[in-house]
Amino acid sequence: MTEDLPDPTTSPTASSGCGCGTCGCGAASEAPVLDVRTIPREVRHAAVIGAVGAVPVDGSIVLLAPHDPLPLLRELDTLWPGVLTVAYDESGPETWAVRLLRTR
Repeated sequence: MTEDLPDPTTSPTASSGCGCGTCGCGAASEAPVLDVRTIPREVRHAAVIGAVGAVPVDGSIVLLAPHDPLPLLRELDTLWPGVLTVAYDESGPETWAVRLLRTR
């Protein structure tokens, strides 16, 4: 089942840029961090999908994971094709920090 992300123009959290309030770059220097290592395995993907769904256009979120989250990234791309840009801030061996930027 595919869902559209919420319309950021009607969201009370709508914003643009990285959250610094000055640059409008979309690079999310102040992006919220979701440490999925603290979420039970059985609900991890659902929790991330919900969190990513709340990210406004040009906003981002950083996921901290105990492994490279490739299956999750494929799932997100299936739900919202071409909507997210992925960048690795850290690539293991114990923690992966993955920045997800919503582009549209």
